[in-house]
Parts: sequence; C-alpha cells; structure tokens
Amino acid sequence: MGDLFHTESGNDVEPPRPLADRLRPKTLAEVIGQEQVLGPEAPLGVMLSSGSLSSLVFWGPPGVGKTTIARLLAQETDLHFVQISAIFTGVPDLKKVFEAAKIRRQNGQGTLLFVDEIHRFNKAQQDGFLPHMEDGTILLVGATTENPSFELNAAVLSRAQVLVLERLGLADLERLTQRAEKELDRKLPLTPAARDALFEMADGDGRALLNLIEQVAAWQVKEPLDSEALGSRLMRRATKYDKSGDEHYNLISALHKSVRGSDPDAALYWFARMLQGGEDPRFLARRITRMAVEDIGLADPQAQTHCLHAWEVYERLGSPEGELALAQAVVYIALAPKSNGAYVGYKAAMRLAKQSGSEPPPKHILNAPTSLMKDQGYGSGYAYDHDAEDGFSGQNYFPEGMKRPVLYQPVERGFERELKKRVAYFARLREQRGRDD
Repeated sequence: MGDLFHTESGNDVEPPRPLADRLRPKTLAEVIGQEQVLGPEAPLGVMLSSGSLSSLVFWGPPGVGKTTIARLLAQETDLHFVQISAIFTGVPDLKKVFEAAKIRRQNGQGTLLFVDEIHRFNKAQQDGFLPHMEDGTILLVGATTENPSFELNAAVLSRAQVLVLERLGLADLERLTQRAEKELDRKLPLTPAARDALFEMADGDGRALLNLIEQVAAWQVKEPLDSEALGSRLMRRATKYDKSGDEHYNLISALHKSVRGSDPDAALYWFARMLQGGEDPRFLARRITRMAVEDIGLADPQAQTHCLHAWEVYERLGSPEGELALAQAVVYIALAPKSNGAYVGYKAAMRLAKQSGSEPPPKHILNAPTSLMKDQGYGSGYAYDHDAEDGFSGQNYFPEGMKRPVLYQPVERGFERELKKRVAYFARLREQRGRDD
C-alpha cells in the first residue's frame, strides 16, 4: 500500500490543468497579439533573426503575455530560464540566483532571468542587477505594469530596451476563444451578443478571458445564453484603474483634451471612466475648474462660475447625486468657446518678471506720502485717468526703459471678441496720446 506521496504505477493520472495553462503557446509564432514587438520587422523579431538578444523590460497591462514571451525567448535562444517575482524575492534570494547563473555560465550555459513586477524592487536592489547584466552573467527580462520611466533606475533602463505590450483587441480575444473552443472540443453556449459581452468582461486580458471561458464551458445549459443571462452568472472584471498610477494620469489627460477639443461626448466618457474606477469626485471637480481657467478663460467668464457652483452642489449632495452636477459642468466647458489668451499672457508675464529682476515702477505712478519722496519725483507728472478724455490717459505703467510688451492677446471667440475690441481701442488711444505728447 502506497503512502500519501506514492502513486501506484498503474494509476498514474495527470492532474487537471487550468485552461490558460493548457493553451500556453509553445512557440513565439503561437502568441496571439503583440505583433508590434514580435513581427519580423519588430524589435524582438529583428533581435532573434540577428542573434543579438539584449536585456528587455516588458511594459504592459496584466494578461497580455509578458511571462509567456519571456519563457519562449529563453527557449528560442537556448538560455536557461529562471523566473522570480520582486514581491517574494529578497536580497539573499537574488544572491543565490546570481551565483547559480555564474556557475551556469562557466559551464557554457547562459541565463535569462525573468523578473516579474520588477518595479517592486527598490532603487538599491535594482542597482544589484547592473554588474551581472554588464558581464553577461544574466540576460535580464523585466515585466512591469507601471511606467518604467518613473519606476526603474536610469542605469537599468540604459542597459535594457523597453518594449510596450498592448491589451488584446477584440480580434485577438476572438482568436483566443476559438483556440479555447478547439481545446475544449465544443463551442461556447453563448449568443453572438453574449460572446461580445464576454470579451468586454475580459477587458483586454487574455488570461482573464480564458478563466471566464473555463467557467462558461463548465455550465450545463441546453440553449445558448444571451447577454443578460451571462451577466447574471458572471461578474464583470473590475476596471483597471490605479488612482496614483499611469491610468489616473492617462485618463485625466484624456478628459482634459476632450474638453479642450470641444467634444462633450468624449469628455463625458472619460469622466465616467474615472468615476467607475473609483476616482475621488473632488479631484475631478478641482481639475474641471482648472480646465475652465486654463482653456476657456475670458472667452466665457461664466465657465469658472459654473464649475465652482457644480463643485459646491457636489459638496452639498455628495455621491452619487452630486456627480450629475459635475457631469453638467463637463458638458458646459466642453461646449464653451475656448481661449488660453489669459493663461498664455500670465505665463509670459511670469517669464518677463523673472527676467527684469528688480526694475522699479516709473516714479509718476508711485505715491508720495512724505516730502522727501516728493523731492525725489514720486508721483510727479501722474495723469488721473478719470480727468482725461475718454477716461484714459495713455500713460506708461511699465518700468522706465523697458520696451512695452504685449502679453495678453485675446482671441476672436466668445466674450473675448469684445475684449479684443477693447484692447485694440485702448492701443489706438495710447498711440494717439503718445503723438499728442
């Protein structure tokens, strides 16, 4: 009689394997998607054809093939594959990995070290890879879902090529589903609409899709399920959103540029995406108000007021009712006339103020509360504008000797059309007053 760890030779049964493991590609040619890095003229294709594989960093969302591609690269180049995770690996473990790689190298075998979640290593730990990369002990392949520009050492990035892996598109998910159906030897019991809904649930993640397919395939149903029935049986995959990471900045950038581009539909979409991801509505209220200041400005002075009122309504109502007020503000500023004239003028004024240093104002616009200051010419020659013709003296208010700059240039849109007329009007009067002097 065998013990718990012994299997009779006649009863050997292969343990069940998840569908994702059974469908793991055996060659790079079988990888679905990522043609932008795997194609014949793409970076990896060129490296492999020339026999000059370098250290790499794969940057992309979960479930797009980072681990699989790394494993297959080792297979294609006859390198020993070692996989570690930065979450579970400490300095003593790394030392053992490097020592084993050195011994392997002395015996004529190279090592491809795949580091999952490489951004989890701190800067000092990342520096520990450098000498082993430089002397050829390891060929490093790191995987990260975070922006390498912010999370990885410059020294590591200078020795590794960053390759961007993209979320799988609908065509890729369909191919993966067909491959799964062939492995399962049956079609999924879903209507075409439910099949599309399944792809939406996967959200570009191939591994998530295969896990969902495995659940669907296990159901004993006689008729194909529609979208509603599928939704009642499966939970939608949580939207990928990190309020402190790239996705946060990418989506707020998309919202801002949609507003600037006067597209209320796109603006509402990105606004909703951020709310669905759990973004703080107060952050959105602040950024929406900033958009009104920066991109609308004086073309519609009411835009800022509208955003502030929406912000106040949210504070009074809270979520979810108050979010409607913010959505209305998004629509308003998306459709408002746009101008960055005041914003550009402000930045130009800041540059000029920095360049001009401590230039004093002209003496004629300085107050003279003491006799000494009067003797110094303070206030001498000041023209009181209300006493001048048209209520405009045309005097110079810039430092003496400074060439008069043009900082604010209103546009021909919205209320700034009127402001542009006023700027031109005062410029003509100023020129006329100057000739009269």
